Amino acid sequence: MNILFIGDIVGRPGRSVIRKLLPQLQKQYDISFTIANAENAAGGRGLTKDVKDELLACGIDVLTMGNHVWDNKSIFSFIDDEPRLIRPANYPGDCPGQGYHIYKAGFNKKIAVINASGRIYLPPLDCPFKTVSDILEDLQDKTDYIIIDFHAEATSEKLAFGYYFDGKVSAIVGTHTHIQTADERIMPQGTAYITDLGMTGPVYSILGMEKEPIIQKFLNGRPARFEVATGSAQIQGVVLKFSENDKALAIDRFSYVLDEHN
Repeated sequence: MNILFIGDIVGRPGRSVIRKLLPQLQKQYDISFTIANAENAAGGRGLTKDVKDELLACGIDVLTMGNHVWDNKSIFSFIDDEPRLIRPANYPGDCPGQGYHIYKAGFNKKIAVINASGRIYLPPLDCPFKTVSDILEDLQDKTDYIIIDFHAEATSEKLAFGYYFDGKVSAIVGTHTHIQTADERIMPQGTAYITDLGMTGPVYSILGMEKEPIIQKFLNGRPARFEVATGSAQIQGVVLKFSENDKALAIDRFSYVLDEHN
């Protein structure tokens, strides 16, 4: 079983590279199931129903979110009715949507996908360690694979999360920073791990946004309006490879650029 996990999709350029490159990636790596983080997919912040439908129609099986999940208010009109969309499970109280779900893929395999948010430099949600621990109790003996999107800023928090759940889940992939890390590994107890998948969006940008307004903000400290950059786009992520007995064999990082003239 090979599972594709795509890093944060940013705006129209990110969606364009998904349309053009995803089919060949799925064929090249013999992919049975595809997951992508989509919290920046609509105009760089949040998700709309049209964009959600567009990405699912491209062959993505599950969309995960993050701290920008509520930025586009229209999401409240469809998040409760779309099982292929999950938001961080550790939002407190009675929250719209779902933080995890079980899906079927391959030869009738069951895949649980969990979305959780970190708390360092991000909104102070419920404890992701405790929340995911409770979810794992609910998932016991119900699924063949458990894949977690840990949407977090601090590498220390991501690594701590990885080691804490090592051996308890199939894979933990980090999202949010939009910078792909080179630390993909199979952890000591068998969980596939990477600190950050990277970004699917404009190459010559700052985290997917136009460079100059962000540079000026660093120079003068004044507010600036950020817009999704244009030009060549990239797709980044990992391929998770599992054995016939559902053990993680490899986590292969990839990064491809689609030239703007193609």
